Parts: sequence; C-alpha cells; structure tokens
Amino acid sequence: MAVQVVVMGVSGCGKSTLGRRLAQAFQTRFVEGDDLHSVDNVDRMRAGIPLQDEDRWPWLERIGEELACAGKQDSGVVVACSALKKSYRDLLRRTAGPGLRFIHLRGERAALKARMEARQDHYMPATLLDSQLATLEPTDGEDDVLALDFASPADRLQAKAAAFLRQSANSIITNASLPVPAGSARQ
Repeated sequence: MAVQVVVMGVSGCGKSTLGRRLAQAFQTRFVEGDDLHSVDNVDRMRAGIPLQDEDRWPWLERIGEELACAGKQDSGVVVACSALKKSYRDLLRRTAGPGLRFIHLRGERAALKARMEARQDHYMPATLLDSQLATLEPTDGEDDVLALDFASPADRLQAKAAAFLRQSANSIITNASLPVPAGSARQ
C-alpha cells in the first residue's frame, strides 16, 4: 500500500519519531520536512525569530513536490511537517491529490516545552513554541486528519495511525472502483 501522509503538529510533538516508524511499517520513504527549509529560515528560527507565511510558502511547496512525486510514482512517502494552518494543509492537498492523509500530534503546552528543552540537536528553540501554538489552526472537521495525543506511547500512536491510513486507503480504493452513474462526474 503506497501511503501519502504528513505527520503534523508544533515543534517537539514527535512528528519525526512517528513519521520514521510509519515509514518503516509501510516500507516507504521518510522525509524530514525540517531538512527542506531554506538556510535563511533555519537561521531565523535558530535566532528565535518566528517564521511568517511568506517564509513558509516556498518550504511548503517543496514538501508538496515530495508528496506529488511519490503520488505520481505510486511509491508512497511519510513527511514530517508542522502544517500549522489550514491554508498550508490545503496547499499540500492540492499538490498531493486525494490520497493524502494527515496525522496531527497534539497535546499540552507544558509537555511540549519540556520536550523541546530536552532536545540536544535541533535548531528550533523552545521560545518559539508559543508562536507555533498561536499559528496552529484546529484540524476539527477535516476528514483526512487523525488527531492523536503525542503523550501516548509510541507503539499506540503508530498502531492508531496505521489503522487510520489503512482504512483511508481502503475507502479510496472502494470509491475509485464504484461505477459512476450516467450524467454525473466523479469529484
């Protein structure tokens, strides 16, 4: 099964950890979205300067290209990407196509901050957490998003995410194989 999934959420929520686990489980490629940031973006974040939309759009377009490429090759990909705003997620949806799914890792601010402060080798300072939380738009009502509490055990997160992705893939396959009634267009 070729999956296209974005593991999303604010910094420190465990996107990369869950993303790597899902990529291994589905035998597909993992892309660390942070690696696709421009040098200028990384320098800004390292200096504690929050990114603005104009900083994020080119980065999101690069992530969208990764998703689209995997979709065209039917090879699957798991990407770790904050995808904080609905408009960002919508850009990724338009680029990747209808099979894209999101796993939103969310939880308590204090736990997120503690995790960020404990990280050794990451450029994102804990001082930017509040900026990210302020930018984050709820995923409620987005049918292609599964929200999970990042504080759950890693095995449980992986199992719930994998079940959601399998169920979504089965739904896409079923809908694609249904006959289209005469005079209607499949959306």
